Amino acid sequence: MTVAVLWAMGLGKAMKRVGTAVAIVLTGVSVSLGQAQTGAQMNELAERYVKLVLAMGQHDADYVDAYYGPEEWRETSKGWDLSQIEEGAGALIGALREVEPPADADQLTRLRHQYLRRQLISLQSRVRILNGQALAFDDESRALYDAVAPTHSEAYFEEALASLDRALPGNGTVFDRYQLFRREFAIPLDRLDNVFEAAIAECRRRTLEHIELPEEESFTVEYVTDKSWSGYNWYQGGFRSLIQVNTDLPIYIDRAIDLACHEGYPGHHVYNVLLERHLVRERGWPEFSVYALFSPQSLIAEGTANYGIDVAFSETERLAFEQDVLFPAAGLDVSRVEEYYGVQALVAQLDYAGNEAARRYLNDEIDRAAAADWLSRYAMMAPERAEQRTRFFDKYRSYVINYNLGKDLVADYVERQSAGTPGGHWETFAELLASPRLPSGLREDNR
Repeated sequence: MTVAVLWAMGLGKAMKRVGTAVAIVLTGVSVSLGQAQTGAQMNELAERYVKLVLAMGQHDADYVDAYYGPEEWRETSKGWDLSQIEEGAGALIGALREVEPPADADQLTRLRHQYLRRQLISLQSRVRILNGQALAFDDESRALYDAVAPTHSEAYFEEALASLDRALPGNGTVFDRYQLFRREFAIPLDRLDNVFEAAIAECRRRTLEHIELPEEESFTVEYVTDKSWSGYNWYQGGFRSLIQVNTDLPIYIDRAIDLACHEGYPGHHVYNVLLERHLVRERGWPEFSVYALFSPQSLIAEGTANYGIDVAFSETERLAFEQDVLFPAAGLDVSRVEEYYGVQALVAQLDYAGNEAARRYLNDEIDRAAAADWLSRYAMMAPERAEQRTRFFDKYRSYVINYNLGKDLVADYVERQSAGTPGGHWETFAELLASPRLPSGLREDNR
C-alpha cells in the first residue's frame, strides 16, 4: 500500500524575513582573499571526503544514507579497499591541519573545519569496526557520534515504573495494564492515511510560520513492512524526501505527530532541505551532499528531529490538536486525550531504558532474550516490539543514543541560546538545522 503526499509552497525569495518565518542569511557575505583561498582548498578536501564516504558505502550498505552530488564521483570511488579508505581519511585529517580558517572567517566556516575533521575521525573508527575491532558501547558511541549517553540503574527505572503503576487503572502487572490501556489508542489501518495526512499538514503549517523553505520542497510517504525501524526519511536531493512508515506493528495515535514532525516538519526533511539550500547550493560546500549515517551528523539529525516535536507544539497546543483533529480522524474517544497523554508523559521517563538494554546486550552482558525482557520490563515494549528493537540493535548498534541523548543535547542548546528571546527557540533551532555544528559543540556557549 503506497500513498503519495506531495507538498509544495510559494514563499518568495530567501535572504529576507517574511512575517515571522526565518530566512537564514548565509549568502551575500563579502570575503577576503584569504577566505577565498582557504575556501577553495577546503572544497578540494571536502570533495575527497565525499569520495571516501561513497567508497565506504561499497563496504557498508547502510553507511551512505543520502547522496545527491555528481554521479561521476560514485564511479571514481569504486574499488577502494578498507585500508585505502582509512589511509585516505588519515591523510585528509593531516591536510586539514594545513588549512586552518583565517582569523576573519565567519562562524559557519570555523564550524565547517571542525565538522569535517570530526566526520573523518568517525569514518576511520567505522573502518576499524568493520575490520573487526571490538569497542565497548560507550567507546563506540564516542568514536562514531562524538557523544556518550548517561548510565541509569535499574532503581532509576523502578522509580519511574512506580509512578506509572499508580496512574494505570485495573489489576495485574504494570506492563499488562499498560498494554491493555494503550491498545485502545491504536490507529485503525483504514484510517491511517487520513490521520497522517492531517498530522503532516499541521506540522508543515506550523513550521512554515517560522522557517522559510524552497518553493519546490516536497516529499512522498510510503507505508512499508518488514523493517527494524518505525519510520525512515530517505533524502533524495532537489529538496525532496521519501518518507517510509513501517506498519508491521500497531501504530498508536501519538506516533502521528511524532513521525510527521520527526521525519518531516521540522525534522529530517527540513534539516536536509536547509543543508542543501544554504550549505551545498549557496555556499558550495560539497561535503553536505552526502550523509554518512554512522557519524556525528546523525546525533544532530536525530536530536533535532525529536526536539522538533516540542518546538512545533507546546503541550497545550498538541492536546488541543489531538482532541479537535487527530482523535476524531482515528475514530478514538476524544474525552480521553488528556488521560492518554498523561500516561505517555510517565512512559517518557523510561526513554533511556532502551539505551541500557542496547549497552548491556552489545557489551555481551546479556543475551538477546534478556535484552527483549529488559525492554518489556523497563521500556514498556510489547514482546513483538521488543524483538524488533533488538534487531535494530544488531543492525545499528550504538546509534540508539542519537534519539534520546541527541534530543536532550539539542533541547539544552536551543533553550540556553534562546533564553529571554520571545520566539527565539524557533530561530535558534532553524540556525542549528542549517549549520555544521558537532554534538560536542552543543555543550559550548559559542553562538
